[in-house]
This record gives sequence, structure tokens and C-alpha cells, in this order.
Amino acid sequence: MRKKIVAGNWKMNNNKRETADLIQSLKSLSFSSEVRVMIAPAFTHLVQVEEMTQGSRLEVAAQNMNAAESGAFTGEVSASMLQSIGVKKVILGHSERRAYFNESDASLKDKVATALSYDMEIIFCFGEELAQRKDNTHFDVVKSQLSAALFELSPSAWSKIILAYEPVWAIGTGETASPEQAQEMHAYIRALIAEQYDQTLADAVSILYGGSVKPANASAIFSQTDVDGGLIGGAALKADDFSAIVQSA
Repeated sequence: MRKKIVAGNWKMNNNKRETADLIQSLKSLSFSSEVRVMIAPAFTHLVQVEEMTQGSRLEVAAQNMNAAESGAFTGEVSASMLQSIGVKKVILGHSERRAYFNESDASLKDKVATALSYDMEIIFCFGEELAQRKDNTHFDVVKSQLSAALFELSPSAWSKIILAYEPVWAIGTGETASPEQAQEMHAYIRALIAEQYDQTLADAVSILYGGSVKPANASAIFSQTDVDGGLIGGAALKADDFSAIVQSA
């Protein structure tokens, strides 16, 4: 049975004090044992957050990592560095990384391979832009992104993969895919996995929705059959909002 997951991607937000305050607020909340709750703070605060969340329900993820083991890659962070501070989860392929830092399907395939070699759990992001949705190529785009980065993996590797569908046009814009649009794409994604592998594996993969999820719309989105939770941006920076979203999963 696949697990419900709500993951908060803090992006480039919160200094050390703000991070501590938010963690303390989140730790004071009661979350259902039926939902995995993850947070992804900035690199500079991963050690702080990992230490502060010990013994709590909060799981810590990094927002990115480099595919290389080590080397002359100024400003980058490796899987072994993350492992050394106890971080065993990583977000890969976020639309902002693809758009602003030119991450390609090929480079993401390499990152996935490295993360798996370190036994890390991956939240893999993908999704179409507005023009692709309007010209009705959104299904093709999603199939291409998944095929290029993930569909050569062994079936056993999928136990470490969490998918996060992000309609790029609904991130930070205030726009949100309707619950029906989200379900349509999530069902399509699950069918793709079943076609590539089998239905049992497809039914075991958690597929999150990421795109302007808020307390007001979370319940309607999460109630869809193939939506297993969300990757949350702005609303994850407010403890009460994030808690309300988790409770909706």
C-alpha cells in the first residue's frame, strides 16, 4: 500500500533563526501517522534541521545534489556530503532547477543514478509548461521526462522513487490544476509505469501533486484516486498552513 506524503520545499527562504522558529512550530503540531511529512530547507541549515528534528515525525530532504562524487564543482553538494550529515532524501528535477539552471533529462538521469547508489530516497519532479498544456502536448512532455530519466531503472530501484508532478504553469502563479486535471495526469503517469514495468509496481509508487497547493484546495486535490499527497512550496513556510495541508492528505 503506497503511503501518503506531504513534502515542504522551502526553496531559498528562511535564515537560521527563521528556520529554528519554523521547526519548533512544526514539532509542536500533531501529524497523522498515516502521512509521511518531509521538509527541504536550504543547504546552509540542513545540519541544524537534521539535529532539531531528531525523534520527531519530520523527515529531512535536500533540495538538490550534484551527480559527481566529488571534485572541482564550486558551490555544489554531493550525495556523500548529504549522507554524512544524516540526510538521506533529495529533491531532483524541480521545475526551477530545469528552467533557471538548465538541468536536462540527461543530467537528471545521472543525478538519479548517483542518489540511488548512495541508497537515497528521491522526490523526482517533472511536468509541462503552459504552452505545452495549451497545445495539448503535456502528456507527451511528461512521458518524455519520465522515460529519459527513470524508465531504465530496475524495478527494485523504484522503492526509492517518489514522483512529483508539477504543472509548471501552476507554480508560484496562484493558478492550480483542477482536481480533475491532476487526477487525469496522475492516472496517466501510473499507467505509463504499469506499461513499462507492471501494475503492481505502478500501484506502489507515490505520486505527489505540486502546484500552488493551499489549505483551501488541498483536500479536493488529495481526495483524487491517484494523488498521493503534495510537494508544497510557499504554504510550507507557514506552520499552520502546512499543518492544514498535511491534515488534508
